[in-house]
Amino acid sequence: MKKLSVLTVTALCIAAVFSVFCFPRAGDISILAFIISAAGTAATAYYTYAVLLRDEPARIPIVHKLFQYLPYIMLIAFILRRAGKNDTARWYDVVTVILWCLLFVATLGAVYLLNEKRVYACRSSWTHYIKNYPPGGKKRKWIITEILEWLDAIVQAVFTILLVQIFILQLYVIPSESMVPQFLIGDRVFVFKTASGPQFPLSDVGLPVFRTYKRGDVVVFRNPHYRMDRQSEVKTVTSQLLYMLTLTLVNLNRDEHGELKADPLVKRICGLPGEQLVMQDGTLYARTRESPEFFPVESDARFATWNLHTVPLATRRGIQTFPVSSAQFQSLLDCEAERRELHIPEVAERCRSIAAAFSRIAPPVAEDDGSLTVPLFEYELFTSHEAITRRLLSETGGVAWFTAFMTDWIVNAPSDDAFVGGDIYSDANYRLNLMIKECFGQIVVRDAELITSGASGNIFSDDELYRALERAEQLHRYVVSLDQRNMPLFPPNAPDGTPNYLESDSYFMMGDNRFNSLDMRHSYNRTLVPLTALDDFSVTYYSNSAPQAVKSRYILGNAVFRFWPRKRIGLVQTK
Repeated sequence: MKKLSVLTVTALCIAAVFSVFCFPRAGDISILAFIISAAGTAATAYYTYAVLLRDEPARIPIVHKLFQYLPYIMLIAFILRRAGKNDTARWYDVVTVILWCLLFVATLGAVYLLNEKRVYACRSSWTHYIKNYPPGGKKRKWIITEILEWLDAIVQAVFTILLVQIFILQLYVIPSESMVPQFLIGDRVFVFKTASGPQFPLSDVGLPVFRTYKRGDVVVFRNPHYRMDRQSEVKTVTSQLLYMLTLTLVNLNRDEHGELKADPLVKRICGLPGEQLVMQDGTLYARTRESPEFFPVESDARFATWNLHTVPLATRRGIQTFPVSSAQFQSLLDCEAERRELHIPEVAERCRSIAAAFSRIAPPVAEDDGSLTVPLFEYELFTSHEAITRRLLSETGGVAWFTAFMTDWIVNAPSDDAFVGGDIYSDANYRLNLMIKECFGQIVVRDAELITSGASGNIFSDDELYRALERAEQLHRYVVSLDQRNMPLFPPNAPDGTPNYLESDSYFMMGDNRFNSLDMRHSYNRTLVPLTALDDFSVTYYSNSAPQAVKSRYILGNAVFRFWPRKRIGLVQTK
């Protein structure tokens, strides 16, 4: 009896202090936190007083149930208090979290002792009562009683699942194909959260982080592409709680446009603290302060999937989207091989010849006044080649513009095939820019020949213009895939060229399905940018390349086990 009295009184004292900490600081939703916590504490205290001091054993089941619900009530109060418009100091949150943890432990003990198998032996009067009025007895259960018992069981299960999913293990449903072949859409995985330092909802207070992450770990984390201000976090946490409570059946986590948020994300850790990364031609490279030379990340090559047509047939049958065919992928590889073999001095000579050829074809026009401008967007250059050529032939400054476009870069070009730009990404884009320039120049010269001879439109498959346009299509397809196959230095170097490295608590994540993964390589917006900063007339393209790291505090846990579908049950591959 003494243990029961101590545990119940202790739990009530903690609940009362917790309620005081829930006192509202503004006239908003946080008022409900105080009302709910105070009401829950008062009701539990009243019935506990009736049982312990007034010796009313008939109320023991009510007390038992109230102590079961008390931690859940206080957790709801904590969330409501944090949802208010006024933030609270970290120490304030720490204290309330500690109080909730103490309350949880105390109520567990109280609930254990209040169990009907133990509690009625605490007093002789209670023993006598239970003999005369055994549980169930001869009383007929009303339908409303049955309904309430079912509701109680459901609510208990839901809150238990909620606590498990916040602090221990969470179910995650794969929403996209970014992790093919590891995961397919609809796969269900368990995410272990305890070692990742789960936090109380709407706060940064929680368990300490017990683990360090390795390259290859598959993690679930908050999407840093979205705002994480107070208002959006309240909405996000509310929708995530509903998502967990309905076992992934209801998802209200939508952005300002009404679209479902891609949050949280599941990706693979590819970059570790202390590394600088760069990706070229599908190969990820890394270096550290201790090893300043870039080295290929061999483990990444084992996970990165570029050609989905090569994955096992059983997995391939479940894939919905194949971003590129085998032939298109081979075309990309051919384009990269050609770029790597490009001889810059030879390209310079060919570009001079192309500019000279156009000058011979173009009719005399007024002197250049510098007013002519031509869009440098690679897609527009190729699709509007004939209209651009007509402008260059007829407008003032056409020949001068074309000559500058084709040859101005040569002034600062290396006299041999030296590395350009200081890193493999910059060098590759510089050379790709030259390949596009040369191809466009060939198209313009042939267009000019056909236009001035009156034969434009009469193009046959053996005509050099036809072949140049085929080449243009290959280059365009590569540019479209540029930000999937390649990534600039990340973190970028300092202005003086000094390398920067990922911070001690930061990681870089990518999806395995590299052609179909909008991950930490990318922004959600595309911007028209030049291929290289080393050419004033550089070709431009729409890029969403904007690498960013993820702080460890935003990592929710490790994906450890796929439990559905049945045929794909197994551990998540990390090595």
